[in-house]
Amino acid sequence: MIQFTLLTATLFGGLAVAFGAFGAHALTKILTKDQLKSFETGVKYQMYHAIVLLSIGFNFNLDTTSEKYMVYCFIVGIILFSFSIYGLVVSTAKNHKLRFLGPITPIGGLLLISGWVLLFLNILKLK
Repeated sequence: MIQFTLLTATLFGGLAVAFGAFGAHALTKILTKDQLKSFETGVKYQMYHAIVLLSIGFNFNLDTTSEKYMVYCFIVGIILFSFSIYGLVVSTAKNHKLRFLGPITPIGGLLLISGWVLLFLNILKLK
């Protein structure tokens, strides 16, 4: 579980850098300032939570159910939150808005919050 967490963290971190560069260079020509700001929000949250996953992978044994749920909340939260933002922004810029992604973003946000709550509770259990 530790290796999975660390590998997922590095994948999300690397993708955040790539998406950030893509947004800063390729998308500035097709996105409005508000759309670019939304895209950047997705990138920032993805990177922040990739760093959190790295920290978790290096500091927890990840052998309890609570610790595993914490990791899964962060991973699924990143996918639902950041990737739905990417999809919404790019599809809107191409006049083909994927409306079904709109309700997915807050679900991802709730999972990220749940991950933080579980992190808090798991830190309380540390000896």
